[in-house]
Amino acid sequence: MLYAFRQRPEAGTSGYIEGTDRSQVTLFPARLEDWIDEDNPVRVIDLYVDEIALGEIGFLRTAPAQTGRPGYHPSVLLKLFIYGYLNRVPSSRALEREAGRNVEVMWLTGRLVPDHKTIAGFRREFEGSGIDPGDQFP
Repeated sequence: MLYAFRQRPEAGTSGYIEGTDRSQVTLFPARLEDWIDEDNPVRVIDLYVDEIALGEIGFLRTAPAQTGRPGYHPSVLLKLFIYGYLNRVPSSRALEREAGRNVEVMWLTGRLVPDHKTIAGFRREFEGSGIDPGDQFP
């Protein structure tokens, strides 16, 4: 993070820490990969979910529908759900907010931001599948 030190007469000799200008063109690196450390827990969630054969363990809609608006892949929603479970983000609305502002969740979902109704619908489907993430993530 960049800080600018500026002397102000009322501050004496110490000055204040000034933030960067909000109109600055580049505040973040161009790649989300640069913000996520190699030992970040979201990498474990990503690898774990990618290794699961979701269709074989009871998740519906693992194959896209031929008609209508395309939906989110269940793995994206499962990653978001597990992230919320591990980080105590219980509600669908809070998960929607996290997907839009949290860099870890942006990396995990590929910058997708499902709405709270989609997340809640997946949660209902997930609960009906008989799979409990608490069994696998103490």
